[in-house]
Amino acid sequence: MTDNRSDGPSEFSDGFSELAEATITEVPGTDDLVAPSTSPAGGISYVDADEEDGNYVDPELKRGRNLAVAALGASQAIDNSEGGVVNTVFPLLIEAFGIDRGALGIISSISKFARGILGPTWAMLADRFGKKRVLFIVTGVWGLWTVATGFAPDYTWFLILYSIAVCGTVASEPILNGLMGDLFGRNERGRAFGLVRGIGTGVGMILTPAIALFGSEAFRNTETGVHDGWRYAMWTMGALSLLSGLLILLWVKEPARSGKKVADDPDSGVFKLSDGFKLFKIPTVVLIAIMLPLVTSMVLFAFMQTYWVQINGFTVPEAGFLYVAFSGGSVIGSILGGLTADVMVRRFGHKGRIAMMQLYLISFAAITFVTFYFTNWGTSLIYWVLVFLTGLIFPIGFSACVLPMVSTVVPTQLNATGFAMLFSLVQGLITAVMTIAVGFISETDLGFANTIAIFVSGAYAVNAVYWFVFYKVYPKDVARQKERTAQVAAGTF
Repeated sequence: MTDNRSDGPSEFSDGFSELAEATITEVPGTDDLVAPSTSPAGGISYVDADEEDGNYVDPELKRGRNLAVAALGASQAIDNSEGGVVNTVFPLLIEAFGIDRGALGIISSISKFARGILGPTWAMLADRFGKKRVLFIVTGVWGLWTVATGFAPDYTWFLILYSIAVCGTVASEPILNGLMGDLFGRNERGRAFGLVRGIGTGVGMILTPAIALFGSEAFRNTETGVHDGWRYAMWTMGALSLLSGLLILLWVKEPARSGKKVADDPDSGVFKLSDGFKLFKIPTVVLIAIMLPLVTSMVLFAFMQTYWVQINGFTVPEAGFLYVAFSGGSVIGSILGGLTADVMVRRFGHKGRIAMMQLYLISFAAITFVTFYFTNWGTSLIYWVLVFLTGLIFPIGFSACVLPMVSTVVPTQLNATGFAMLFSLVQGLITAVMTIAVGFISETDLGFANTIAIFVSGAYAVNAVYWFVFYKVYPKDVARQKERTAQVAAGTF
C-alpha cells in the first residue's frame, strides 16, 4: 500500500480516520485516492484529488464539514446495507415465497449489473444537475422503492420492486466521492475519505445485526403463520434511506461550480473504450484481467448468511451477529494487510507484493475450505473464530496487493480508466454471472458446501499457482511506467 497520509492540519478525529485511511492507496504520480468499494456491488472507490490549487477550499464550504462527513458516512452505510439487506433476510424470503438459492443468485446479481449499466447515467446526471441534488434523490427519495418492496405480494413483485430500489443505491458512491473532492483540500482528503469509510463501516456493522433481528419469531404473522420479518427489514431500510437523504440536504454543501466531475470517477463506469483497450498493451494488466474470474469472494458474500442458517443452524438474528465477527476481522485485516505488504515490498522489492498475494490466496483458500466445506461445526464458539479469521484474511489481497500493482504499472493519465475497466466493469459483470450460476448449482446434487468449496476455495487455490506468472512480468512493467506515461502524453502509446 502506498502511503497517502496528510501532511497538513486536520479537523477530524485522528485515531479513527487514520485507521480507516490505512486501507487507502494513493495513485503514484497524482494525489488521487483509491480503495476497495464497501458496496455489496463490489468495484472500487476513487477520489480524484489531482488538480491545480488542490489545497484551496471555499471558506463557506468549510463550515459544518464535520456534519457533512457524518451525513456522507451514514449515507454510505445505509445504501450499502440497503443493497445487501436481501442477503441477510433471504432465509425469510425462502419461507415467504417458496423460492430457492437460485433466486438469491438472481437477486444478488442485480446490483452488480445495475452498477455497470446505470453507473454512467447517474454520473452524467450528477454532473448536469448537481451532486448534492442527485445524491439526495438516489440516497433519500429513492428509499421509497425499498419501502414499496416491503409490500410485495409475491416473488415476482419483490424482484421488480427490489430491482428498481438497487438501481438507486448503486449510484451513490461515485457521487459521494465527487463531493469529497469539492469539500476537502488535497492535504485533508485522505483523512476525510478514510473517516467517511470508517463511519460507513462502523454504522454498517451495527445495521446488519439490527436488521437481522427482524428474523426473530416476534415478527411471524400469527394469522398466516408466515414470517414477515423481511417486510419490516425493507420498511426500516427505506425509512433510514429517507432520513439519510434529509441529512444530506441539511448538512452537505456543494459549490456553485464544481471542477470535480462524477463521470471522471472510475467507479461510475464512465471511460473511453479506446483508452481501455490501450491498457492491454501492458502485460501485467492482461494477466490481472485473466485472473479476475478466479476472484470469487464477492460470490461467497452473497450466500454466506444463508449458508449459516441452512447448514450451520444459526437463526437469522444469530447470523447477523456472526456477520459482525466477519466484518470486524475485515477491518483489522485491511490495516494489517497494508502494513505487511509495505514490509514485503521494502524487503523483497516489487516481487514482495506478488509473494504477499500468493500467501493471501493460499490462506483464503484454506480458511474458506475449513469454514464452509466441513458442515459439522454447528453454532460452536470455534466456528465464530473461523468466521472472524475468514474476515481477517479476506481484504488483504485486493487493497494491499492488486490495487497498488495496477496503480504502479498503468500510465498516470489512464489510472482511472484502468480501475474502471478491470474492477467496475469486467470484474463486476463476471461476479454477477457467477453469482447466478452458484445459486443454481448449489441446488443440484453437488450441494451447497461442495459448490462453495469448488467456486471459492478451489478458485483461490488455482489463482495462487497462476500468480507465479507475475514474477517476470510485473517488475518490468513497473520500470516502464514513467516511459509509458510520457508516451501517453506524447500521443504515441
